[in-house]
Amino acid sequence: MCGIVGYIGPKEKKEILLEGLQELEYRGYDSAGIAVIEGDKLHDYKAIGKLENLRNKTKAYESEGFGISIGHTRWATHGKPTELNAHPHLGAYSYVVHNGIIENYQEIKTELQDEGVKFLSQTDTETIVHLFEKYHNKSNEAFSAFEKTIKRLDGAYATLLITEASPDTIFFAKNGSPMLIGFDNDEVYFASSDTPVIGKATEVYYLEDGEYGYVQEGKVHLFDKNGSTSFTKQTLSADKILAQKDGYRFFMEKEIYEQSRVM
Repeated sequence: MCGIVGYIGPKEKKEILLEGLQELEYRGYDSAGIAVIEGDKLHDYKAIGKLENLRNKTKAYESEGFGISIGHTRWATHGKPTELNAHPHLGAYSYVVHNGIIENYQEIKTELQDEGVKFLSQTDTETIVHLFEKYHNKSNEAFSAFEKTIKRLDGAYATLLITEASPDTIFFAKNGSPMLIGFDNDEVYFASSDTPVIGKATEVYYLEDGEYGYVQEGKVHLFDKNGSTSFTKQTLSADKILAQKDGYRFFMEKEIYEQSRVM
């Protein structure tokens, strides 16, 4: 299973992402990557193999000041384990990470290719960022473009998208694959399970299927099929082993259930 992390706030984002991804290693992976947007500066790093390879690539990079950031560990489904197929995927000015399987990706990919879009990877995920930018280029409205994109997707997904067009915002959506939002004062975290945010966030909200939205200025704007909706935060447990099991008795039971949801 793939793993997702995200962070929006003033702290050093590289270490938050790398530490978060390390906490998700138990899910299995063959590549990893991070992306950060700070003002008008876009940074991304990817590596094949162990997370230590990604850490070595980012040694000289420091992310200071406010910014938005996402990270991902990938277990190959569409496309071989290569750096081009590793997440985050970059469009012209946006990055996306995704856990799950987009069942209608080939239809969307063909549509975009017919319009002149060049794909660099073999993944279903790359269609998300190009579809978003297609809609954004027409409307110049980032959330509207993201909402239209999500409504085109069939299948299972937990996805985070960041864009230079809205450099203070993380867009998110969840359907069939797990994802939570963590809170600590004005800082907001995203993760596939509790473990990356234990010790960082004090409260969490576990996204429901069909929910999507964006975080801006520390505030979560949440939507479902009926429009804007409210949510209730929960106190975060500090038990990492229990969190890794996500309520299941054994890790194998959890893995079998999660695999069945995204097949």
